[in-house]
Amino acid sequence: MRRGLRFVPLALLLAALVELAVFVAVGRAAGFGIAVLAVFAASLLGMALLRREGMRAWRGFQTAARAGQPPGTQVTDGLVGLLGALLLATPGLLSGALGLVLLVPPVRRLARAGVRHTTERRVSSMVAGDLFGPRRVRVHRGAPQQPPSSSAEPTVVDGGQPIEGEIVEPRQG
Repeated sequence: MRRGLRFVPLALLLAALVELAVFVAVGRAAGFGIAVLAVFAASLLGMALLRREGMRAWRGFQTAARAGQPPGTQVTDGLVGLLGALLLATPGLLSGALGLVLLVPPVRRLARAGVRHTTERRVSSMVAGDLFGPRRVRVHRGAPQQPPSSSAEPTVVDGGQPIEGEIVEPRQG
């Protein structure tokens, strides 16, 4: 993880240069005033959405906590919404466009699924279960079968009916 952090300053510099190039290109094509107005409007919209998305994420988290449900889905949805609003609030045409795309519901669902998948890979099964609830898995009774290495196709029980289960990691020590 620390090795990847050393590239953050370079990535930020590259992002700033790309934003500047996009701004200049839009300024030449549509006019400098239009480019400035677009950046200003996107930033204002982003700042307004930051508050709304933050409150929405907090309410979703509280609702899940009161209902005794795992808060992971509401938290990841809130994080994706906040990231979209933050990108919109950041001055820049490219970051604003990316932020706006993250707020579109189908893209937001894909991003939320990506955040969930990444989180589940990086934390223990117990923590993932606490965040997102028990995972639904499909099992097959009988002799174990090796699925093809390129396919993560689940095996099924008695006609494909899923059974509830929880993945538990063995205790270490």
